[in-house]
Parts: sequence; structure tokens; C-alpha cells
Amino acid sequence: MVGQALTSVAIVGGGPGGLGTAIALSELPFLKVTLYEKNTEPREAGAGISLSTNAWRVLDLLGASDGVKGGSKSNTHQRNAYTGKVLNVTQHPENSAADSRGAIRARRTRLQSALLSQVPEGLIQFDKKVVSLENLSGQGVRLVFQDQTEAIADIVVGADGLHSVRQPSRVGTSNSAFRVLVPKSRLAHIPDITTTTSWWWGEAGHVYLSDVDDEEETKDPRFEITVRSYREPDVSGKTVFWGIPATNEKVGSRVEKFDQRIRDAVSAVTEGEWREFATFAGPRLDKITHWDKVALIGDASHPLSGAFGSGATFAMEDGWILARALEFTRFASRPVSDALEIFEQIRAPYYAKMYQHLDEIRDKTQQLQAQEKDFDVFLQAKIDSFLYGDKDFIYQNDIKKVWDDYLVAEQTGL
Repeated sequence: MVGQALTSVAIVGGGPGGLGTAIALSELPFLKVTLYEKNTEPREAGAGISLSTNAWRVLDLLGASDGVKGGSKSNTHQRNAYTGKVLNVTQHPENSAADSRGAIRARRTRLQSALLSQVPEGLIQFDKKVVSLENLSGQGVRLVFQDQTEAIADIVVGADGLHSVRQPSRVGTSNSAFRVLVPKSRLAHIPDITTTTSWWWGEAGHVYLSDVDDEEETKDPRFEITVRSYREPDVSGKTVFWGIPATNEKVGSRVEKFDQRIRDAVSAVTEGEWREFATFAGPRLDKITHWDKVALIGDASHPLSGAFGSGATFAMEDGWILARALEFTRFASRPVSDALEIFEQIRAPYYAKMYQHLDEIRDKTQQLQAQEKDFDVFLQAKIDSFLYGDKDFIYQNDIKKVWDDYLVAEQTGL
């Protein structure tokens, strides 16, 4: 180790994945880490974020779990959006005795703040939007920024999400999410809206309602309303369609046939508060590393259109595993390319398993639609497929055990 030059790492993107990666990599003394964020200051778009056992495990490893509080998701209702009929009441599938903190929904800004508190000072450069990468063939990667400046790094981590500079154009899914956080008191007069976490399912969309604050520590707790619409106009994968303002009229038109309670909740939002997020999927990459020196994490490599509600956790897990792989190969005097291959070997099959699960649900849904079942029958089947099935590999994932198992297999040759 003595006399070895530092390996430079450029992280592109300052969301949860990029911040988590910065924390994990900055703990390795042989790396010089810089995170480039396109915004001029720390900023997190969206409303709430779901955290479960898998999230707590990686946040504990990053030293950031104590700073994240939210509302419990232990009592979740599934409803018919038109009649309000309760079709299922359950402990959230993410809940488990494996961690007493359970599954929560928290403000995205709380997660970002907790992660930012663990990032070494001076590591982040703001107002640095990467517009292109160039493989310098043995000499690292050149990053070109929108302000016409450049940087060169030995390793690049793409944590820039749906609009990653290393990804081809995304495929628009005709699916948008309209999100807002409102004071819970503003909705208190509407029956059954703020008493539980709930999903109100319709034919062309659904509404998701949830606490995002721990009421014991928040005087004026916020409440999340997310309206998902499945039949929006197609958008280009290069279209910046993330967090743009949406009018009350636009959002209201997506729920005009829903139960009056939902319409009242949507109407209670102050004009100008809604934000629209177009969701994207694919293309599904054969590899999540490039040039033996670029690693893609989070939505930059595996956009899942919000499926599983654990995208930020997946990205943080990616960053932690990448750090372990770089640490392992460095002390074994192996090249960086081997570390990226280990990262690929561990993480790529994990996402392949998720895609397989989503494909199975899609096929089942299409079969039900083709049978022209009564809507209530179809909806119950959809909820069953949404709730059940083995998803412990996601919500109970222990990323440290995953790495320990890799080391055992490496040592025993299995």
C-alpha cells in the first residue's frame, strides 16, 4: 500500500444513491472521491420514500439511519377507488420482526439530510451537470460539464438516475405520478383519508395516501398524496419531465370518477403545490458496468418505474457493494476492472430477479384483462398479486450478508 497513488472516483448525481456511495467510498483511504451534482444546492425532488428492513440495514452501515424518521406503514388498506370498499387490510409486506423500526414512509428530504450529514465536507461540487463521458483508453474517463469545464477520473459512478448520461433514451411508460405533501390537519375532516396508509385502485390509475412524519416529534405532520395515472401521453426518454408543476385541474381530472373522499382530498391541495413525475422503464441493460471503469447504480442502470418502492435502497446497496469490491481488490493487488466485475457479478442477477417478478405480474394481469373479468374480480386478483408472492429477497435483503457470502464463496471456490 505504501507509495501507491490514490485512485480518483467521480460520482455523478447527488441523490440517495450518489450520497450513499460517496459515504461508503470516502471511508477508503486509497480513494479520492468527488461527487458532481447538477443542482446549485442540495435538492431532493418528490414527496415520500419507503424504508424497510433492507433500507435500515444499509443505512446502519452508512451511519445515517438515526436521522430518518417517518410515519408507520403497519396498517395498510387496499380499496376500490370508485366505491371506497376495503378489499384488504394487512400488515405491510415490508414489515418484519427482523427490525423493530418496521416499514415507514418518510419525507425524501429527511433521508437526503441524514445522508448529507455523513458526507465529508468539500467532497460535493454543485452546479456541475455532466453532459458527456469519454473513455481515455487506459487513462481514465474524461467528464465534460455543461459549463464547458472538464475533469478526469479513474472510476466513474453513474448515480444520475433516469436521465443518466451513460444511458440510452428511456422508454416512456405512459404513467405519471402527481405528488404532494400537505399538512395532515388540512385533510382531517375527510373520513378514512388520514387514518391509515391506503391504496385506492382504479382502472386507469390509483391514489396512494400515507403519513410521512413521526407525529411524536412533529407538531404539524405532513401527509402524502400521490395520484398515479396509467394513460398519459408518451414522452421521450430524453424529455426532462421530473418534478414539473401540475395544476389542480389536471390532477383532479385523473380522479374525477373516484370516491368523493379522494376527490375532496385532491381538492384540498393548494394551487401550485402538485408536482408531476413521468415514469420510465428500460431498456434493460445486459451489463451495469462499462469500459472496466464505469459503474451504474440505482435508476441509472435499472429503472423499475417505481416498482417495489425501494429504488433509493437499491442504489445505496449498489454503492456499498462497490466500495467493498474496490477494498477487496485493492488489498489483493488486483486491478479496478476486477472490482467492477465483482460488482456486476453480485448486483446484476439481483435486478434480473426483480424484472422476472415484474414480468410474471404483467403476464398475469394481461391474462385477467383478456378474460374480461368483472372489475371487482380483476381488482382483487391485481391486489393479490401486488401483495403476495415471495418478495423477502427485496425487503429482507441483508447487504452485508450478501457480501460476506461472496467472500466465503471466493475463499472456498464454490
